[in-house]
Amino acid sequence: MEQDLIRERYDLSMARIQEILTEETVPENYRDYFRKVTEFIIQCGEVLKAKEDGSLDQMTLEEGRTLNHKLYADVLPENYETSYTNPAYAVKTLGEEYGKLLSYLYAEIRGDIIYAFEGRVLDLVIGNEALIEIYNLFEGETLPAAKEIKDVLYWSASDYCDVTLTYRVQEGVDPKLDFAKKIIMESDLSDLSYLYRFGAYISPEEEKTAAFLNSLPEEEIRKMADTYTDGYIRGFEVMGRDLSKKKTVSVRYPIGFERMVRQAVKNFESAGLSVIFCRSAVGSINRNPAGHGGYASSSPNRQYDYDHRYDSAVYMDKAFRDRKIGVLKTAYEQYKEDAAAYAGPAVIETFGEPGFEPVNKPEAWAFTEKQQNLYLEYRNLSMTVVNEYIPGDETSFTIIAFPVPAIGELFPEIFKETIRINTLDYELYRDMQQKIIDVLDTAEYVEITGKGENQTNMQVQLAAISNPEKQTKFENCVADVNIPLGEVFTSPKLAGTNGILNVGTVYIGDIQYRNLRMEFKDGRVVSAVCDNFVENGVIDQEAGHRLIVQGIMNGHETLPLGEFAIGTNTTAYAMAEKFGILDRLPILIVEKMGPHFAVGDTCYSWSEDSPMYNPDGKEMIARDNEVSILRKEDVSKAYFGVHTDITIPYKELERISAVHTDGTKTDIILDGRFVLAGLDELNRPLDEK
Repeated sequence: MEQDLIRERYDLSMARIQEILTEETVPENYRDYFRKVTEFIIQCGEVLKAKEDGSLDQMTLEEGRTLNHKLYADVLPENYETSYTNPAYAVKTLGEEYGKLLSYLYAEIRGDIIYAFEGRVLDLVIGNEALIEIYNLFEGETLPAAKEIKDVLYWSASDYCDVTLTYRVQEGVDPKLDFAKKIIMESDLSDLSYLYRFGAYISPEEEKTAAFLNSLPEEEIRKMADTYTDGYIRGFEVMGRDLSKKKTVSVRYPIGFERMVRQAVKNFESAGLSVIFCRSAVGSINRNPAGHGGYASSSPNRQYDYDHRYDSAVYMDKAFRDRKIGVLKTAYEQYKEDAAAYAGPAVIETFGEPGFEPVNKPEAWAFTEKQQNLYLEYRNLSMTVVNEYIPGDETSFTIIAFPVPAIGELFPEIFKETIRINTLDYELYRDMQQKIIDVLDTAEYVEITGKGENQTNMQVQLAAISNPEKQTKFENCVADVNIPLGEVFTSPKLAGTNGILNVGTVYIGDIQYRNLRMEFKDGRVVSAVCDNFVENGVIDQEAGHRLIVQGIMNGHETLPLGEFAIGTNTTAYAMAEKFGILDRLPILIVEKMGPHFAVGDTCYSWSEDSPMYNPDGKEMIARDNEVSILRKEDVSKAYFGVHTDITIPYKELERISAVHTDGTKTDIILDGRFVLAGLDELNRPLDEK
């Protein structure tokens, strides 16, 4: 009955939208906007019809390409400058107040592509009815006040929060939502037309990736999948957590890797785990401005994504925050059995795309200071809700990365080398890393200094050990949750952790940061700048600072140092130097190629009270710092929902030294090379390079 009512509303709204195409009842300078948006909605309506009659699943490769390009054409770079999804163009043609609001609306409605492919009719209705209500305002004798339009958008987001947010919770924990799984497991993967059944933007990169994986021998695919799934399962063993209590795992991956993912699904199911495929968030209510989580394709236009990253500013206020938290609690209560069975995410990342240089547009939505605080408060409150239903000390994860063809002509060779570094000798690295830990366990703090133009000069204070026979300050990280292997890490003491962290270039998310510099006092960030924005030879440090706050610190003006680590994967570093791709690697690999520092939460957030043991049997005791321990008094003060790694590559490194209580020093790395006894094997790839 409810579905019949939703369908009736959809049909009525589509009939009204069809009429808009030929009407001339709004002022002439706004007609083009409404016609463009209604034409797009009608296109998506045709997709829904094809979905429902089965013809969508029968598209040929060429038909899929044609439809995909048609649906995404308006946001592609070559068309974006004159698209109403571009807030700069919308403001130019529709005026400042109308332009920002109507650009937001069109961007939200573009989610119709996904809703049509997945048959989510109510989500289509929500956008249709909002557009019609705003169109009606423009049909009046006088133009509407901007507040009238904003009110429509506000109440649309708020009233339907229980639909959009609840579905987001469900798709994260409920394996019965199997839209993507059916495509992955039932399609003929040798026929690349299957890619166009996801509804996501498909570029030549996804086709090239899928074709390349199709060319690999079955044993290579199994090796990739086995490394990935074995690492996930080993993570539960290493953390001492009971996987047998769990029933589901969420696979987050880039479209194009279906052949590997299909094998991974079989591996997980053999281990008793059903696989969930949750799409990267579509609407602004569920998107994270700092990134996305879920399965996804490459973006049709990263500037479009950047322009709309703060679209929730349209409706973000205290009432909405409270409404959203209430809906989140209700949703998790509704799906509490699925949530309790959830084991955590297994993530595949890619690297190799050219760097993205964003343009900051004043016309784009941005949080006010008050909204920023509300957003951060929501994140803290939501983390508490999620942890109640999915306790952090009962789950685990794994993450692995592979290159994409955009990395260049040597892609096949780089891919092969990546498989090699993802499968290095576990025991060899375990033993070498233990030698580093043995020295660090005797140190009071660590000194790290840069070489040449690198201005790094950091002093990292270490936790104290009360029982050296049974305790350790550093975790010995080999190939389990974090692939490839190759690091030892700790949660530093904040008091006494001071200095400058500098790196020449580093990729974090989609953005390449140039000459990133962060200063710490007592373990907290006190300044952060980069050289990304230069005009007429002058560096705009304020713009660089805002980029860091948005992209690295997830909206926080300051964060504690949550992790210090020393990477040991010189094989990965040698690969990067050999192919000239150091500036194209993801942080997942780069963090193993030198010392790295993570701002935000510790590696043990939400599970600090769960014991963690190294392979030698010693308990890793540095799981807390002065901020995370506040969870015992006020959990909202303990966590930030961000943990961002920043690495100094070996070639920018002068020295890493363990400094003991008597003031003596033991060098671990000197002039970019490991100098401790027993670590010669780590220097071999550097020599061969």
